[in-house]
Amino acid sequence: MGYRVAVVGATGNVGREMMQILAEREFPVDEVAAIASSRSQGTEVEYGDTGQMLKCKNIEHFDWAGWDIALFAAGSGPAKEYAPKAAAAGCVVIDNSSLFRMEPDVPLIVPEVNPDAIDGYAARNIIANPNCSTAQLVVALKPLHDAATIKRVVVSTYQSVSGTGKAGMDELFEQSRAIFVGDPVEPSVYPKQIAFNVIPHGGDFLDDGSTTEEWKMMVETKKILDPRIKLNATCVRVPVFVSHSEAVNIEFENEISAEQAQAILREAPGVMLIDKREDGGYVTPVEAAGDSATYVSRVREDPTVENGLTLWCVSDNLRKGAALNAVQIAELLGRRHLKKG
Repeated sequence: MGYRVAVVGATGNVGREMMQILAEREFPVDEVAAIASSRSQGTEVEYGDTGQMLKCKNIEHFDWAGWDIALFAAGSGPAKEYAPKAAAAGCVVIDNSSLFRMEPDVPLIVPEVNPDAIDGYAARNIIANPNCSTAQLVVALKPLHDAATIKRVVVSTYQSVSGTGKAGMDELFEQSRAIFVGDPVEPSVYPKQIAFNVIPHGGDFLDDGSTTEEWKMMVETKKILDPRIKLNATCVRVPVFVSHSEAVNIEFENEISAEQAQAILREAPGVMLIDKREDGGYVTPVEAAGDSATYVSRVREDPTVENGLTLWCVSDNLRKGAALNAVQIAELLGRRHLKKG
């Protein structure tokens, strides 16, 4: 006996990835519904690589009664309007937008990091998925925090354009083509040219000079991992289609060597340590794309602080940063609360 699962935003990058991962992980479903806006009603999307085509249903008229889980990948607007309706009908919402993340009665979950927090889901029948950059970061930080207690993190991100959705990917492609053939480049999705460039700007600017993307990483890491951790982030958009990378500097309360950290990360859930001190002995975004792991490389001691480490972290932002984490939350929810059969 399986679950009835609705995927909201099924025509977008993350929604399609959710369908793919549900199928490839053989999530126990009796029925899957593809949900989208009225303009996408009737559009067919494939359920994984199964060959099964699903016609998108209009979210405005969808009846949530009798559905077990809804995976929302449609942004904050649809989440604000429809997630409470689904939750009130008894369907547990796992939302990928930022809307509910910092609500005190909504669990913010990365299953490898804080699985016990899911037990509070019934307060609203809503569970939040973290920011894509936060998800991979806390997977790498959790086992090290357990071993030596993290005091402070300084992280610089190198975020792919797929984090902005299909429009960001299209803009990188079109600008790259334009440059090669000598056509003019006119930014529209990003404030400056993204092709052959980097943009130190994610989200909106705040009064202190940071951006909302940087703020999310700070507050979400505190909520998921430990409120005592101090974190400073600089988020940069780079001309990469898929996978986010992060250069991470960590200061610990207790002593930890690079060798100890490597041994810990080698056994950590969700982490794949690829750390050979030789040419090519590390993972890049191209290699992480399409994979489920959070890759860690370049682990070394930081001589500028006491008990410091530096590492490189790469993960497919459409998978662990969004779709995979949502499906893992659904799996965790099923094991702990929504048992079938």
